[in-house]
Amino acid sequence: MSRDPRRPLQPLDQPALERVALRYVERYATTRAKLVAYLTRKLRERGADGTVDIAALADRMAELRYVDDRAFAEARAAAMTRRGLGARRVRDALRHAGVAMDDSDAVVDTLDEGAEASAMAFARRKRIGPFAAEAVERDRREKQIAAMVRAGHAPTLSRRIAAMTPGDAEEWAGDW
Repeated sequence: MSRDPRRPLQPLDQPALERVALRYVERYATTRAKLVAYLTRKLRERGADGTVDIAALADRMAELRYVDDRAFAEARAAAMTRRGLGARRVRDALRHAGVAMDDSDAVVDTLDEGAEASAMAFARRKRIGPFAAEAVERDRREKQIAAMVRAGHAPTLSRRIAAMTPGDAEEWAGDW
């Protein structure tokens, strides 16, 4: 059922804003900062009817545990690590999502332990180093190293993995 395009949307009052916020947090895993940005945008689009307190509403959603920055950070970091992205890239994504530094640092510090496994997962996905079909020339290897660094991996680790010859993955399997 679509609304009539000629009829303008009603301005948001506090109860309507709470319904919008509940609808958003039930549909998406989010952070407090992303919720505040979403509600601010909705107020800008529709206007406010009376006094509306977005920060208090976001705090209330966090207090009710509908929004949990630490859980969001853990889930996002785990998903990005499974995709083979490095700690630096995960840290940037969490900062962009508005996760506080203490929550972000607690999660990213645990990622440093699995950095090699994450880099190997990325190499496997992109067919770099030991997962390549055949050995590559120097210029192509430099591009592969650059891709790994852009994915958030340390340059030394990226160089070590890209320098492996195809088929070396089996002998390194125990290390990662």
